[in-house]
Parts: sequence; C-alpha cells; structure tokens
Amino acid sequence: MKPTLALVFFLITSIGIAQNFSLDDALEEDTTDVAIAQTAHVTNDWMTNLEDAKAKARSERKPILLYFTGSDWCTPCVALKKDFFETEEFAKYQDEYVMVYIDRPRRTDIITPEQMEYNKKVIAKYKTKSFPRMMILDSSGRKKDELTGYSSFNSYKDTSYHFNMIKKYASI
Repeated sequence: MKPTLALVFFLITSIGIAQNFSLDDALEEDTTDVAIAQTAHVTNDWMTNLEDAKAKARSERKPILLYFTGSDWCTPCVALKKDFFETEEFAKYQDEYVMVYIDRPRRTDIITPEQMEYNKKVIAKYKTKSFPRMMILDSSGRKKDELTGYSSFNSYKDTSYHFNMIKKYASI
C-alpha cells in the first residue's frame, strides 16, 4: 500500500509542477502577443469608415485595402492578423494603401453600437458571408480583387496569396 501511495503522491506532484511550467509559458506567450498587437496598432493605420477612406484614396491616388474580420470569434482572422498584418513584410506595403478595417465582433464592448451598425451595412453592401475577407478597391469603391479565408493550421502558415494580392496593386 505504501508504494502505491508514494506513486500516487509522485504523480500528483509531477502533474502540478508540469501545469505550473505550462502556465508560466502561456503567460510569457500572452505578453509577447500583447507586445506584437501594440506594435501593430501603432504601425498599421486602419480607418473604420469606408466613405472617409474613399475620399482619402482619391486625394492620395491610392487603392483601398478593405479587411473584413470577426476579431473576437474568428480563429482564421486572429491567425491572419498575426501571420500577415503584424509582419515586417506587410509594413513595407501599408503606405501603398488606404486601409479600412471592418469588424463584426460578437462581444458588444469591442466597438460602439454605431460602428457595429455601420459595419453591418458595409458587410451587406459587399455581400461578405465569410471571414476573413480581404479586398482591393479603387477609390470609388469598385472591387478590383479579393481573397477570402486563411488556414493557419498547417505548419507553413502560407500568406503568399495575401502578399501576392497586395503586391499586385502596390506602386512599389
């Protein structure tokens, strides 16, 4: 009986220590993700009003990068944000576009009710049924190109399609 009790005690202690290390690792990852998100927020100049973006695009003679996301529930959207929009390579192209961010979160505290209503109208206008969706528009709002979806579940995290699309319309 004593060897069995000692074994059970050892296993419980080992599991407790392993969970503690996992929690520490997770906390470190969360801190890193927050730092990346804060950096991206500073570098990515997203607008949330398409009409204002069209006016800016006309005056600056730039195409519009329109991004539809479900920021708090869409796993591919979260992955695309990290794997594409928060990269140094994307930062090279962001000045080539007037960027518009249309979010459709489930939580009501993420954006204002007015912004939510506006976003729903834009989503309906462009018949967006799945997220994430990235579109290139001219300054009048006419669609030039689009890409829907993203799969980060493979080991490659292939964003080449997204980069090919933005490179195609950039003046670099």
